[in-house]
Amino acid sequence: MAGVGNVDLRKKTNYLLVDNKTTVKQIEDAFKEFTVRDDIAIVLISQYIANMIRFLVDSYNKPIPAILEIPSKDHPYDPASDSVLSRVKYLFSSDSSADRR
Repeated sequence: MAGVGNVDLRKKTNYLLVDNKTTVKQIEDAFKEFTVRDDIAIVLISQYIANMIRFLVDSYNKPIPAILEIPSKDHPYDPASDSVLSRVKYLFSSDSSADRR
């Protein structure tokens, strides 16, 4: 997960660097923390990492912070797995079908 990196006076960061030693639990905890903090408006998460905590990403439904899945250099982006893109497609498909009535 990334953003405009910041470390506050309490040494609390607004990012998590994920490597092969980072556990899924650490990723889950960071996601939960970032989505309740009032100083974070957007959470950028690589789709590869989002897939590790897909149940959390898919169940998140608040507008702020916005969750954006981004590609990583090592893993290709799959639009079919992007929960935000799926929601947007659903909203536009239901809007367009309502307009036809």
